Amino acid sequence: MRVLVTGSSGLIGSNIIKLLKDKFDFIGLDITKNNQSPDIPTIFSDALNINDIADSIKNVDAIIHLAANASVHTSWEKALSNNISLTHNIFETAKNIGIKKIIFASSNHAVGNFEMDIPYSNIVKGNYKNLSPGKYKLIDHKVPIRPDSQYGISKVFGEATGRYYHEYYNMDVSCLRIGTFNAENKPNNIRSLSTWVSYRDLSHMIEMCLINQKGYEIFYGVSDNLWKIWDIEHAKSTIGYKPLDNAEIYRTK
Repeated sequence: MRVLVTGSSGLIGSNIIKLLKDKFDFIGLDITKNNQSPDIPTIFSDALNINDIADSIKNVDAIIHLAANASVHTSWEKALSNNISLTHNIFETAKNIGIKKIIFASSNHAVGNFEMDIPYSNIVKGNYKNLSPGKYKLIDHKVPIRPDSQYGISKVFGEATGRYYHEYYNMDVSCLRIGTFNAENKPNNIRSLSTWVSYRDLSHMIEMCLINQKGYEIFYGVSDNLWKIWDIEHAKSTIGYKPLDNAEIYRTK
C-alpha cells in the first residue's frame, strides 16, 4: 500500500514512518527532510498547496494527514490557515484524484473540556480518592464535541470534514483523537499518566486503520493506561487495536 504522510518530518510523522516503513510504501510531504528516515521519498512542498502536486500523488492509496500547527496555544489565524484550510485542501484533492482512505490526526483537545468535569478533572491532576481504575465512565467516540482551544476547534473542523467526505464521496476516514505523544516517549507530568500514547501504540493504531478501517470512525489514540480517561474498546473491537503500553510503569512512587 502506497501511503502519503503529510507532516512526515514532524514528531509523529517521523516516528510512525520509522516503525512502519517495512510494512507500507511511504511518501513524505513536508517542507523539511525526515532525518530519522532519510531514505523515504519526500515531496518538499507546503501541504497547504497539495493541489499543486496532485499529479505526483495520483498513485497513492491512502493519506495519513498529520501536517498542522500542533500547539494547543495556536492562534486563530494560524489555526485557520495551517489546520482548517489545509485539512480542507487535503480532503478535496484526495476526492479529485480518487484517494479513498484518509487517516486524520485529530486531537484529544476536540473534547478537552470534559477535563473540567468530575471525575476527569481529578484524574488528570492525580487525585484518585474514592476512584477505582475501570469503575468510572470513559469519554468515548459518541460524546458531544467540547473543544478547549482554537486548536481544538480546528480539529473538530477536521472531524466534520472527514464525515462530510465520507458521506458524500464514500471515503474511509479515521479520526484519531491523539493523546500525549512527546519527544521523551513516556509520561512527563501527572496528566500524561492518563493521556500518554507510546510511539509503538499509535503506530499500531495507524497500521490497523490502514488495513482494517471502513466507513467513518473516531478513535482515541492513547495507550492502555491504568488511569486513562478515554475509551479504547471501540478501537479494539472495530479495527483490532491491541495496545502494549501502560503509563503506570513510569510513575514515580
